Amino acid sequence: MTAMPDLLYDESEEDLRASLRALLSDVDRWPAALARIDGGEPYDAKLWRVLAGEMGLAGLLVPEGHGGAGAGHRVAALVLEELGRAVAPVPYLGSAVVATTALLTCGATDLLRPLAEGDAVAALAVPFSRSPYDRALYDRVAERDGGLHGTITSVADALPADILLVPAADGLWAVDAEAPGVTRTPVVSLDATRQLCDITLAGASGQRIAGAETGRVAVRAALTTGAALLASEQLGVASWCLETTVAYVKERRQFGRPVGSFQAVKHRLADVWVDVTQARAVARYAAASAGEPGGEAEVAAALAQAHCAPVAVHAAEECVQLHGGIGFTWEYPAHLYLKRAKAAAIAFGTPDRHRAALGQLVDLPAA
Repeated sequence: MTAMPDLLYDESEEDLRASLRALLSDVDRWPAALARIDGGEPYDAKLWRVLAGEMGLAGLLVPEGHGGAGAGHRVAALVLEELGRAVAPVPYLGSAVVATTALLTCGATDLLRPLAEGDAVAALAVPFSRSPYDRALYDRVAERDGGLHGTITSVADALPADILLVPAADGLWAVDAEAPGVTRTPVVSLDATRQLCDITLAGASGQRIAGAETGRVAVRAALTTGAALLASEQLGVASWCLETTVAYVKERRQFGRPVGSFQAVKHRLADVWVDVTQARAVARYAAASAGEPGGEAEVAAALAQAHCAPVAVHAAEECVQLHGGIGFTWEYPAHLYLKRAKAAAIAFGTPDRHRAALGQLVDLPAA
């Protein structure tokens, strides 16, 4: 029987959290974020350079021998938790978690160092909504006449990517995102801080970094790890929404008393607090189990997405509604959290898809 992992944060993790929260607490970041969105530049390149280049956070999953820190999934999950609290517009999930896991699994170590050192960004070219259990990931692209041909829709974190990891029937390919024959077309995305794009390959050249079977294993491992650690980002979104809303209803007054003194408001926020507390345990368990051999990592990831995705959406909805009129304005950031929560709820598979998979993984008959 597998021992229950420690779900608490240790001292070094709390130190990292404090550093990240201080960095991300810039009071001017909301107007800047909205201006970038209006200007068609959703990603914050300056923030990414600090996180990946100066703080070395892009290499947390990469072993030290390949230029990374070898810190593991728990620490990477904590980073995502803080990035979620700030709905930070950086490609951490796509590059430092999903693409890095794919490269580690198939042993393409020569591509890891530039990612770990913040010199390059990579993205796994699969639709953001695809779950680890989907088999139809490999029929979109085919190698023909010496080049790759096909279209992949709604890929996350591919717009700022330098390297695209493209699954095909005959294996996993690494493609230069700026190479001839590669076209990335932004699509209208609900979450403007993580814009999706369509990728078209028309005879693009690439390097096959894994065969068919190894490539399938690598893609499934990458999507499973992405689902597991996304739960920590969703936890961060929900935590910010709860804390900000509690602070607001303590200050906002109606009928001569604070809004938060009304019992109906207290009950709604108490329900969110219970949800967030449970989600923290589930997300930490998924992070502790990620990358472990056997089926525990897949069970924990499915459980995390089945539970944490609805929690983040619920917390964000309550945040918008309990802020009253200001919660519905463009200038106040509540809508960014709701959009991030909604978009993330279908990433790597919907909660229903993960619940169905969880039943199969633990051999639980359908009701």
